[in-house]
Amino acid sequence: MLCALGAAVCFGTASVLQAVAARAAEPGTGSGVDTALFLRAVRQWRYLAGLGLDAVGFVLQIVALRHIPIYAVGAALASSLAVTAVVSARLLRVRLSGLEWGAVGVVCAGLLMLGLASGEEGSETGSFALKLGLLGVAGLVLLVGAAAGRLPDGSRALVLGLAAGTGFGVVEVSVRLVDSLSWQELRNPALYALLLGGAAGFLLLTSALQRGSVTAATAGLVLGETIGPAVVGVAWLGDTTREGYTWLAVLGFAVAVAGALALSRFGEPKA
Repeated sequence: MLCALGAAVCFGTASVLQAVAARAAEPGTGSGVDTALFLRAVRQWRYLAGLGLDAVGFVLQIVALRHIPIYAVGAALASSLAVTAVVSARLLRVRLSGLEWGAVGVVCAGLLMLGLASGEEGSETGSFALKLGLLGVAGLVLLVGAAAGRLPDGSRALVLGLAAGTGFGVVEVSVRLVDSLSWQELRNPALYALLLGGAAGFLLLTSALQRGSVTAATAGLVLGETIGPAVVGVAWLGDTTREGYTWLAVLGFAVAVAGALALSRFGEPKA
């Protein structure tokens, strides 16, 4: 859980740094899948620093996913929105109200409940159909991102963030389905789902952060990378809770995600 929380700090800080860089870059094609925008943004030190934090966060995320259930990791990563809001207050001059600070406390309370209730990660290896399905979802993320580029700025940021979160959610599940970096894994669709989902997530999140609200984009990110992977972990990979504490795990998950979404509702620059 400490590794998952460390990953959340890295990802939340990286989102703000990447938002600053993306907004400073010249506008691209307007598509949600804009490689030109990504290449312009990556020339800036803030975006590179964000990528470095993402890399550290990804390593911590892998460690967490190898030891605790996906639903616990996903809820911990949802707290990255609290980090984003706090860092935005310094770098993007966004004032946090009492409600927003309260939402940060709600997220922390939910994570505490999850930490108390989490059991061991499941031992299921996942079917070949599940691995193919993940690859299909990763491809669908790119299609949704391309279409979302035509939406108005407000809904565009949310939809692109949701699609990016789904891509990162594919990565979360795929990590559990890739046993090792061996030649045999080259025949594993989950490996390609991991690569495609991660690449799609980065492209779409960069586009989402250029226009619209950082917190709106990250709210979509939270939804995409928590709910779906949690369901897959419990239903198909055997993730469990401590005996008699299922209710606390469900409550903690709901409270943590609700707190994160509350931040996305109130965490906007005030006119």
